Amino acid sequence: MVLLSFAVLMILWHIGATFWPSRSFPAPLLVLQKFTSETASGDLPYHLAITLWRVAASFFLAMIIGSVIGVFLGTHRRADQFFNPWLILFLNIPALVIIVLAYIWFGLNEAAAIGAVALNKIPNVVVTMREGTRALDGRYAEMARVYRFSAIDRLRHILLPQLQPYIAATSRSGVSLIWKIVLVVELMGRSNGIGFQINLFFQLFDVAAILAYTLAFIAVMLFIELVLVQPLEHTSTRWRRPA
Repeated sequence: MVLLSFAVLMILWHIGATFWPSRSFPAPLLVLQKFTSETASGDLPYHLAITLWRVAASFFLAMIIGSVIGVFLGTHRRADQFFNPWLILFLNIPALVIIVLAYIWFGLNEAAAIGAVALNKIPNVVVTMREGTRALDGRYAEMARVYRFSAIDRLRHILLPQLQPYIAATSRSGVSLIWKIVLVVELMGRSNGIGFQINLFFQLFDVAAILAYTLAFIAVMLFIELVLVQPLEHTSTRWRRPA
């Protein structure tokens, strides 16, 4: 069904490009030719790997920091009341502002780029994990106290299984948000990556190359979703399904 859906999309794209021939709307074959040439030259794999590295680093940084803060706020009401205005503030700061300030304060370097992307995602992770922590079933915590679970056992057998749906939700939304912000970061202040290349091809008005680089990254993310994320989610939620 997935392949059929993409096949229909390609057919509609080809029909549209045939009836509206324009340099700004290239046919799928032209995009494929550009993808092939860029891959053969090594440019596309290099810039794709750089962008994937920034996405992965920003994602794990945001997930770890945001999850810790979210669980803490979800279990400490006074701390949540105190820091909630801060959270609202960071949720409403535009991503562009954070990127610009990071480059001004810390320079045009890799740490500033990754930090700016992570900082844009952390508030969303905090909100999701805080709500998940508030929804925890207290009976499992009581059972852990009765059986004297260690801190690691509480984390592994009580906390993480109940928070798994919230972790999965914020992970999926996080990846889609982070890679879009990474492209802006690369466009504004890096000398490599897909965002940098898209900016270069924009100046050359090479729409086929823009689409080739974009679709290459989307294909990688779809592969990760189908091969890694969905099987992992299926495995981690086995305990919720009836025998």
